[in-house]
Formats: sequence, structure tokens, C-alpha cells
Amino acid sequence: MKKLLITSEDLTDGARIVSDECGTYRMEISKKGAGFALPDIKCADERYLVFRVRVTEEHSLAMNFFVYERGESSPAFTVRFGLLPTVDATACIDLYWMDASELFPEAMPGTLKIVCHGRRVHRDRIDKVVLSTLPSFHDVTLTISDIELTDDHPNASSLPDVKMVDIFGQSKWKDWKGKTKDIDELRGALEGQLAEASGSYPFADFTEYGGWRKNKLCDGTGFFTKCKENGRWWLVDPLGYAFFSMGPDCVGLGGDCRIDGVEKWLDRLPDKDDGEFGGMYFERPSHGGGRAYKTFSFFRSNLYRAFGDGWHEKWRTMLIGQLKLHGMNTLGNWSDGDLLGTTGMPYVTSLPRFPSTKQNIFRDFPDVLSDEYAENAEACARSLERRKDDPLMIGYFLRNEPAWAFVDNLVIADEVLYNPARTVCKDKLIEFLKDRYHDVAELNRAWNSSYESFADLYQSQSDVSKLSEASSRDMHEFSRIMLRAYVEIPSRACRKVDPNHMILGMRWAWISDSDLVTGWENFDVFSINCYAVDPTSSIQRIVDLGVDLPVMIGEFHFGALDAGLPATGLEGVADQHERGVAYRYYCESVAAHPYGVGCHYFQCYDQFTLGRFDGENYNIGLFDICSRVYPEMMNEIRDCAGSIYLVADGKKERTSQRPATIPMIAY
Repeated sequence: MKKLLITSEDLTDGARIVSDECGTYRMEISKKGAGFALPDIKCADERYLVFRVRVTEEHSLAMNFFVYERGESSPAFTVRFGLLPTVDATACIDLYWMDASELFPEAMPGTLKIVCHGRRVHRDRIDKVVLSTLPSFHDVTLTISDIELTDDHPNASSLPDVKMVDIFGQSKWKDWKGKTKDIDELRGALEGQLAEASGSYPFADFTEYGGWRKNKLCDGTGFFTKCKENGRWWLVDPLGYAFFSMGPDCVGLGGDCRIDGVEKWLDRLPDKDDGEFGGMYFERPSHGGGRAYKTFSFFRSNLYRAFGDGWHEKWRTMLIGQLKLHGMNTLGNWSDGDLLGTTGMPYVTSLPRFPSTKQNIFRDFPDVLSDEYAENAEACARSLERRKDDPLMIGYFLRNEPAWAFVDNLVIADEVLYNPARTVCKDKLIEFLKDRYHDVAELNRAWNSSYESFADLYQSQSDVSKLSEASSRDMHEFSRIMLRAYVEIPSRACRKVDPNHMILGMRWAWISDSDLVTGWENFDVFSINCYAVDPTSSIQRIVDLGVDLPVMIGEFHFGALDAGLPATGLEGVADQHERGVAYRYYCESVAAHPYGVGCHYFQCYDQFTLGRFDGENYNIGLFDICSRVYPEMMNEIRDCAGSIYLVADGKKERTSQRPATIPMIAY
């Protein structure tokens, strides 16, 4: 165990130590973000960096653990993690994460989501390590103490005994406009929302599917399809009318409120044997492969308190009615399966399971050239059978945000040779190299390598693509072979089972390498998730890479800090009104692009103030945890829906009003 001390020489520009008492550092950080270097880590053998931390603000704080390699000015590897406000908690960074094999590690109780970004880093290549806050909209203060390197994982966090969450699941440490005060107020608000939800669209020129009656593109096929007219891509509804897809993801009550380890922070919860409330406790498997976790559904309990018996049907009517009332025409990804095809609203969905193999190449990238992958693809595709005749289904995504693609400029063929496992991809890659070079001497001349035989490639090799121009060319070429198989094999299997619906792509988190578009011809729509104020450049990049398909945004959102939750999500704005302004600017920007055909807002409900399953706790919902709408935002959404087809058809300019933004608080 090694204690780490901070000195003024360790501080980065923008940070200062206000007080230093017995290893406790009270630090002031400028709004541009700053922190301190940890010089001991680059030569340490210990596994864990552990410290106590307290954010002395009313909002959460995001921090980065930056790892720099020698000779590089940008971090090669980053661990981003979130911290709750006002409480002392233990943070733990596992230095083994630097092998880049894990994307979302498990956090300690009382801390928030952890995300690992970047490429693999070996300790002998480390130049420096910096612990730093993200930029903020104001100067922030935090206290850090007991910093140490150790081989002992902390068993549990010693958390303060304080009530932080009320019976409705709301924050107790602050007040705000729209906060639910009591049961009577909740009941009145939800009964009012139910009464105004007629279940129809507010615009006379919308078809029953939410398409646009003023632009009939073809005879209806009975299913959603696509059409390109005068250089403009459109989705087409089953009646043949132009369709722009708008609506929220996660429409349902599946949002979880993680309570294990922090139960003492909650006001009294109902007893598990207390009638309807007993079915609102859940135990779920860990997202990171660790321990299972417990949740309680404040979303369900609030509806039951408001509506009593029969709450679920009233909620269903209220929710779908509110979405239609505000002009939304799509249930986005991860929506409640019981709502799909039963409410009259079009929807998108995903394969329940993407094909995998027992031995992966890197993170979740399968051994795609194996028979196992092809057989598994056929098994996964069979899940489409039950919905293949549903006219309300727009299409399906093959999967969401593959974890392996979070590494910018990843050469997946490099990972084949780095992974010591004997895989079919490795066999095929070595055959590919034998066919190209015939003997190992020729390979060595081209690669500047010194292999004694091709069999040496079965041993773990690091960063082969960096050996020479030829090795780079070879490894990128074989990577594209693998990427095409990754896309093409499940796409063909799905087409056989469901020839009626569109394949909507992979929902890439971002295009981290230009090779990711390989195999786009297998899709009907190319999809990305794009967190930005203006998505235009992200859509255009796809077009510039040669993709001639309509483009759909699977996720975007905007959050603020004036509604109780302590974090904004991946795009921060000033307040609830600006969330609506941002929504409209974003959606009309998509519609104004000739390839933009839809965008789905993430997500329908706010997240839990102490964190969902992985620790996200963002104010990003159309509805709060009590199922009450955010009126400032929803009014802008309705105005946006009323003009979206005119913008898409070039008859109206997109809005010029950009939102007032603040730096994000997100992890």
C-alpha cells in the first residue's frame, strides 16, 4: 500500500489547494477544468488507485483519469467517472483497465458511471497520469483524501447516514419548479394529463401513421419503406406518404432506480410484501459481469399512488396520448414490448440478441469468420418471426453501440493477432498473409519484421499494423473483410426471416474509423447515435464516406440542472425552456439535410437521481420520475412537429434559434 501526496508541483493550470490537512486536500478548480498529476503511477506495481472524494456543489461532477504515453500530447487512455454531490464516497480505479478490454466497469456504491475510452496502454510506455475534472459552467470545489495505491480492492464505501431521496424518488437536497410535494398534487397532475390525451395527432395533414399527406411518394406497400426523390431521401409510411420519424427511446417503465448499497439514503420504501408495491422490487444481473444489483421502481409506485388499481392501463393511455398530442410519431428503441404494435403508433426495435461466439476477438467483436457466428446469426434472426407482418414496425436495428468500436481508429485485425486465442479469424488472417507473401522472408521484408515462420503469428503480437506501410495496408484490408462479415452475415439471415421490414443499421456510437461503414449496402437505413447541438456534420460525414442511404439518429438528448437531477447528460443547456429550443434546433437540422429521415430522443423518462443500473443520473426525460411532463420542452416539441415536414421538403428554413448551452455533466 502506497500513500500518494499532492504538492503544488503536481497541480495542473486552473487548480489550487485551498487547504491541506492530514492528507485531505480541499481544492478549487476553475471552470475550464483541471486537476493534478500522479507521478508515482507510471512506475507502480499496485493494481488499484483508491481515494475518498466529496463534491461540495449541488450538482454531480465528472472526472477524468488521463493516461499519457511518452511523446504524445493527447491521452492514450481515459477513465471517466461520475460523483454525486454533497457526500463523501470512495472512488476506485483499477489500473488493469488500461488493457482496454473493459468499457463499462462496475462503480463503487455512492459513486456513478465509469466509462473507459481509448486504446490499450502498457505501463512501461506511460509518461504521466492526470486526475482532472471536466469543464464546468462555474468554478467548483471538491475535497480529496486518503489517496493510495494498493493491491487490496476496497470492500465497500463508508457512506454518510443521510436521507437524499424522498418517497417519490426525487432529490431531497434541493427544490425546483414542478417538484411533486404530496400525493394529492401528483394525482391531480396525472389525472389532468390523462384527460387531455385524446390519442390522435394534432395536425390534420398527418396520416394515421404520422406521415405527411401533402407528399405521396408511391403506392403504399403496407409496410414502411424508403424512397429517394430528387436527391432527397425519405422514409415512406405504409400508405405511401412521406414519413419523418420522431419520438423518444425507452418508452416504458423499465427505467431502473438502483438502490443496493445506498438504501439508507432513501426515505422509507414500501415493504416487499405490501401488495402491488411488492412487484416493484427487482434484482438484475450486473452490466459489467459482477455482482447482481437491486432496484425499486419509483416510476411504477408513483403511478400506483396516483391511479390506484388499474394504474397500468391509465398510464398506457396517458403516455401514448401525450406523445401523439405533441406530434411524436415513433416509439424509439428499447420501448416496452407490450406497447409495440398495440397502440397505433409506429415503432422501431432491435434484434433481442446480436450473434456472438464463445471466443471474442476484442471486447464484444465475435469470431466473425467462424461457422459458429453464421449459425448464431440464423438463430438470432428467428426472433423477427413474431413481428414480420406488423405494418406499424418501421424496421429494426441489428444492435446498439458495439463496445469494440469505442476505440478510435481501432484496427480489428491487430486485435486478432494480439489475442492469444486460436480463432478462425486468426487462421484466415494467416492464410491471407501466406497467399500474399508466399514465404516468411518476403513478409519480413515488407513488414520490417523478423518472424522465423508464419506460425510465429499464432503467438500474441502487438500493434502489427504499425510495423510498416505494408503491414498497415494488410491489416486494414483484412479488417474490412472481417467488418463486412460482421454486418453481412446477420443481415442476410434477418432478410430470410423478415423480408418486409427495413434493416436500420448498427446505431454506431460514432464513426470512430472510416472503415465502420463497410458493408453499408446490407442496410436500408444507416444509423448513428449523435450527441451534439447540431448533427449536420455527423450526417454529412457518412455521406462523404460513400454511403447512399437515408440516415437516422438513434439517440440524442439535452439536460439541465433546474429540475432536481444533478447531471445534464451528454449535452447541457441552461434550463427546461432551452431543452425545448435545443430539441427543435436538432430535429430541424436533421430534417434539413437531404439524407436525414428521423431522430429519436433519448429518453422518455428522466433517470434516477442516485443513478440507474450503471450510474447515469441525467435530467433528459420528456417526463420526470412522477410521469409529469416538462411543459416548456413539450411545447417546443409540438411546434417542431408542426413544421418538420415543411423543413424536410425545403419549403421552410430550419429554425435559427440555437440553445443556450453549458458544459455537460455526464459520464
